[in-house]
Amino acid sequence: MAKIKHSVATRRRKKRLLKKAKGFWGDRSKQYQQARRALMHALVYAYRDRRVKKRDFRRLWISRINAACRAAGITYSRFIQGLKIAKVSLDRKVLADLAVKDTQAFRKLVEIAKVKD
Repeated sequence: MAKIKHSVATRRRKKRLLKKAKGFWGDRSKQYQQARRALMHALVYAYRDRRVKKRDFRRLWISRINAACRAAGITYSRFIQGLKIAKVSLDRKVLADLAVKDTQAFRKLVEIAKVKD
């Protein structure tokens, strides 16, 4: 009975991992064990930061809306409260986009929020 060898599978597995570690600094992209450790770490950060990215964008949108609101003579919280009372259901992403790209439409929303406030 012949001995089973795993060299093909092992080489394929290692090549796949090293390919994912391409661009890592120094031996982390060359040596299998270093690459494996670095990749595990990188995947943890990638998983976490996919969630953090959502928080960061929300903060950015709120900052943009706040700046546009203050330029129009209303605070952010009063603006959001006014929109809720007026039953205007636009999310912060859309509001921030309007604040940057379509100031006329944003001014109209500010007027709606001020009337209901």
